[in-house]
Amino acid sequence: MSANSNRIVRQTLTIARRDFVATVFTPTFLLFLLSPVIMLSFGLIGGLGASSMATSAAEKARIVAIVAPQQQAAMRATDARLRKLFGRSDQPPVLTFDTPGADPQAQARRAFSGAGPDTTAALYGDLAAPKILYGGQGRGDSRYLAELAEGTLRADRTGTAPVSTATFTSVARARASSGGHSQAAFFSVFGIFFLSLLLSGQAVGTMAEERNNKVVEILAAAVPLEAVFFGKLLGMFGSAVLFVGFWGTLASQITAILPATMAGGLGEIGPAIGLPLFVPLFFAYFAMAYMLLGAVFLGVGAQATTPRELQMLSLPITIVQVLMFSLALRAAGGHDGWVTRFAEIFPFSSPFAMAAHAANFADIWPHLLALAWQALWVAIAITLGARAFRRGVLQSGSGSWFKRRSKTAVVEEGVA
Repeated sequence: MSANSNRIVRQTLTIARRDFVATVFTPTFLLFLLSPVIMLSFGLIGGLGASSMATSAAEKARIVAIVAPQQQAAMRATDARLRKLFGRSDQPPVLTFDTPGADPQAQARRAFSGAGPDTTAALYGDLAAPKILYGGQGRGDSRYLAELAEGTLRADRTGTAPVSTATFTSVARARASSGGHSQAAFFSVFGIFFLSLLLSGQAVGTMAEERNNKVVEILAAAVPLEAVFFGKLLGMFGSAVLFVGFWGTLASQITAILPATMAGGLGEIGPAIGLPLFVPLFFAYFAMAYMLLGAVFLGVGAQATTPRELQMLSLPITIVQVLMFSLALRAAGGHDGWVTRFAEIFPFSSPFAMAAHAANFADIWPHLLALAWQALWVAIAITLGARAFRRGVLQSGSGSWFKRRSKTAVVEEGVA
């Protein structure tokens, strides 16, 4: 092999080694190696959160049978027998009984608006021709009550002909159900997570484009870098507000174009604190999450000089944000434990968890404390982000120590 070929081979191996070292000897490559485990963990945590919410909703639901005392024992025995046909995850709500009063129909309707567990379906009247009321999402539970009436009458009879014919009537709730509170909590957590991650990511993309076009350097020569940082953060927040306002307006009108059955089901979904208070609280928590994440993204994005570096630096932030989302799903289930308290206090998960708190509980004072706490951390994140932004822009020409070291090694070995 000629000397020229040997030199080309050495230079090729030098470039290969440089790219290998630049890619592998980074913290984010470890995250890349562990990405399947991380993704499976996200799925597991999300599944546990969804399962927790489903369990919470099931614990807060009931079906009511308004029948005479002498029929209640037989109906309870039939219920115990029929429940063996269901799996653990699809059990019907708990069956409760009430003794008929002067007006069983009014009594059944009151069951849907009373305090305590949510009534999804209520039965009253003769078991041979029962009247069954059900809420927007209780159609399946009403069918189960009809089967209960059929099974109770058939317990001491023979033959295959039906012995009970039920009449079903849908009723509208005067208030959102407890299960509807949990669903509103889930939508609020998902909405803040999706919007903050999507819209704050735009700030990073704009930052990378302006770094490549030297726009940031031109701005830095005209105004202080702190003004550039705050201006970019506020400008992107303004576009985020416009985005949220546009889609929020469309979403508020969606019930007008939906079928009556779907609109009735959506009517059961609502925050416990009330919609007039929930809307400004949701916007406030979205603003906190966006400003917190946007400040971090801008500060970190200023350290990158290429789109590849930007993606590598943004990956850990995105992973942490997804973890905070998974953590806040626990709070969305309405469980009052240490995990929920941690999610409500930890700065990066607090906006999600407290939005879920507003959907699940009607108390107001925790939100005053939470907003003050989050505002403190937003101020800290903006201060640190502005310093990192300034340092990253000023050092953009020289690059990092690792990059300079790698470049020097390539030059030395290429000369050799």
